[in-house]
Amino acid sequence: MTIPEASQLVLEAGSMGKGGEIFIFDMGKSVKIADLARKMIKLSGLTLGKDIQIVFSGLRPGEKIFEELLNDKEKTVPTHHEKIMIANVRKYEYEEVKKEIDILHNLFDKQDNEAIVRKMKEIVPEYLSHNSVYEKLDAGKV
Repeated sequence: MTIPEASQLVLEAGSMGKGGEIFIFDMGKSVKIADLARKMIKLSGLTLGKDIQIVFSGLRPGEKIFEELLNDKEKTVPTHHEKIMIANVRKYEYEEVKKEIDILHNLFDKQDNEAIVRKMKEIVPEYLSHNSVYEKLDAGKV
């Protein structure tokens, strides 16, 4: 999706919003990063293999190949625009969320990364670590 296309979707979603909605955009077909890199090299006037190389380094710890926009229990509701959906998400009580975030903040002050990630997984139980030292915290979730 181009920047103008994305901008148009944002403007369109803004005009249909009533307040508090979470809009999910259909971004179109996925693009391979290698194809994008080749195109950018060509557009910059360089020659692949001569002026610049593409090196596949693999995933770094914690990196993922895809992103989940909603959890398994959350769905989307269509709008009049085929590329704009509204997320139908769980409702949370403000005081409960504030309490959980305060706990998370206190864990951050202790700089115990495993405790921080464990708490984050408690807050968002659907999240699974992939390619990460924290995969061990997901035991029994898969």
